[in-house]
Amino acid sequence: MVKNNKMLKKETFIFLSFVVAFQFFTSCNAPKKQEQKQEQESKGKLFIIGGGSRPSAMIDRIISESGIDKTGYGIILPMSSSEPDTSAYYAKKQFLIKNIANVHALHFIKGEKFSSDKIDSLKNASMIYISGGDQNRFMEVVQNTEIEKAIHEAYKNGSLIAGTSAGAAVMSKMMITGTELKNLEYSSTFRNLQSENIEIKSGLGMIDNVIIDQHFVKRSRYNRLLSAVIEHPETTGIGIDESTAILIQGNNAEIVGEYQVIVFKNPKKSKNLYQDKLGAHGITLDIYLAGETFTLN
Repeated sequence: MVKNNKMLKKETFIFLSFVVAFQFFTSCNAPKKQEQKQEQESKGKLFIIGGGSRPSAMIDRIISESGIDKTGYGIILPMSSSEPDTSAYYAKKQFLIKNIANVHALHFIKGEKFSSDKIDSLKNASMIYISGGDQNRFMEVVQNTEIEKAIHEAYKNGSLIAGTSAGAAVMSKMMITGTELKNLEYSSTFRNLQSENIEIKSGLGMIDNVIIDQHFVKRSRYNRLLSAVIEHPETTGIGIDESTAILIQGNNAEIVGEYQVIVFKNPKKSKNLYQDKLGAHGITLDIYLAGETFTLN
């Protein structure tokens, strides 16, 4: 009887240990599952343009996907630009040419008190268009503000969020700033694959586990996106060329425009170092053309 009692206590201890471990595991994973649930609940679309000129058919696609030719309105956010008024003018013009007049610019300034009317207008827009310029300038204005929250709420409720050039870079949670940490002289393309050279900051986070790069083929930005994928192997690197875009809905991306979209993945999470030079094995490369689709995760 004593032996049986000891065995019973041992089995009870093992069972309780399992229960505690299971509860700990599920609680640790709850935030991640919640984030995934929130992403799945978003009804909107992302239209991410690699910069350069926007072909007429691309603007048509933005209009049709957002539905602003039928109802609602569009908002242009020109804060990436050093000349926001000029940027807003040309962004509006591309829609006016298509007889779409219900597109308006909202220019927010860092540190100002944002009016509730402006925030509500942004929140309820059918389309939000982020212009090109400097992604760092844009994030300095919107990060951790009501503007950022309004963009996410609009997306969650079904709006199309579009961005070109810098407006493309801000879409991902991990944003390439364009700054080289080891080479202070600016260059539009990285000359080497070096460790700890690429600067990453927080973007809008419209899309997780992805890093966006723009003007990609035109400016040969392979080195910096490869560096990012090697040093952040949990991410997919998406390089979008000029006059080209990806339309994202849920977990699916469609290529729109004239040129290519390059996708790098590091499934083996490979990273090798020789001095400060980066190496890796098993990185995958896909080159997509207009009309083709791929899944993000």
